Amino acid sequence: MDRLRAQIPLSILTATAAGLCWSAALALLLFGGLHAGEPLLSFQRILYYTLSLAAALLTFVPIEISLSMPGLTVDGTVGTTLLLYSLAFVPPPTDWLLALPDMPVYALLIGALFLCGAAGSRPFVYAIGQRIFKERVLARDLRRVRRQSYEIGLLLAALAALAGLRVLTWVSILLLASALMIAELLFLARFQAKTNT
Repeated sequence: MDRLRAQIPLSILTATAAGLCWSAALALLLFGGLHAGEPLLSFQRILYYTLSLAAALLTFVPIEISLSMPGLTVDGTVGTTLLLYSLAFVPPPTDWLLALPDMPVYALLIGALFLCGAAGSRPFVYAIGQRIFKERVLARDLRRVRRQSYEIGLLLAALAALAGLRVLTWVSILLLASALMIAELLFLARFQAKTNT
């Protein structure tokens, strides 16, 4: 048995445990009958909190350690926990974004989407940067990776805000994406000008 454990890498065990936690949390969310009126200390709530937190930690801690990305675990854990909590226990909004009773619900959802989008996209932004940028300094620049992942999170949050305002159209999506891409190109041009001088 000890020999078998030594042969299985820790990363595979962590990924398996994360997958099981995600599956169990999503199964509870979809089929567990979770709702806002449930008692705060009920078994289902505590189990759902535990599974959500464990899934986020088992997902983001190994990535943060292996890619040396400080802050990824905090962003990912807070974002996914808020998102899963709001999906399970916060009643869905019935009015638009600026309606006073629904404004906190939209704020919670938009904040969770921002953090989830930023944390979920950061490893992919890092991997794509390794392939695209030829300059080693730019390819390994973690500030660029963090900035670009926050831009993706901002795009998701802005899309949710536009949907809450009932003005989400293809034109608004294209304009928002274009504005963020232009801003990022200006950041990259400024960085390359600094490294060349």
